[in-house]
Amino acid sequence: MSAKNEAVQLQATQYLTFMLREEGFAIEISKVREVLDVTTMTRIPRMPAYLSGVINLRGNVVPVMDLGLKLGMGSIEYTKNTCIMIVELEVDGNLVEMGVLTDSVQMVLDLNPEDIEAVPKMGTNLNTEFIKGMGRQSEEKFLIILDIDRVLSSEGEAALREMDSVGSGRQDESKPEEAAEAEAQGTQAVGV
Repeated sequence: MSAKNEAVQLQATQYLTFMLREEGFAIEISKVREVLDVTTMTRIPRMPAYLSGVINLRGNVVPVMDLGLKLGMGSIEYTKNTCIMIVELEVDGNLVEMGVLTDSVQMVLDLNPEDIEAVPKMGTNLNTEFIKGMGRQSEEKFLIILDIDRVLSSEGEAALREMDSVGSGRQDESKPEEAAEAEAQGTQAVGV
């Protein structure tokens, strides 16, 4: 590793801090495109419970996920502070936008490498790969620094597949023959 790269790694990194069910979390600010007030969401049938729906973001369909529910923390309770963070992930070489519901966004925080502790060992059966580290916010309080790409990677792939199917005009990828036949008959196929 060059001296220049080591110097860059030793500099403070900016994180956007937010709350999920009374706990403090953070993600690298470079992953966040914008923060929005909660808007009307369109629910999509047969989606996992943590996928809240999709929003129209300047003409683009953006899936929105309840991050707390995805992390096993329970459903969000909407308040005036509830917001949607629009994050960008790279999936198969494509940038995918995804909305993430949070209880509230707090602030941008600079954390030096010495302020970030390693993820504690929680046992062999617990997956903590989605946690980058524990950021020291004060002497008694830690922030959980998420690797948002790992948390959202499967949803990003699903969103990319959905965008492809919408772009191709197909409504039900699992039954393309039925969709084509129904389209030829002037009706719409419904997957069961």
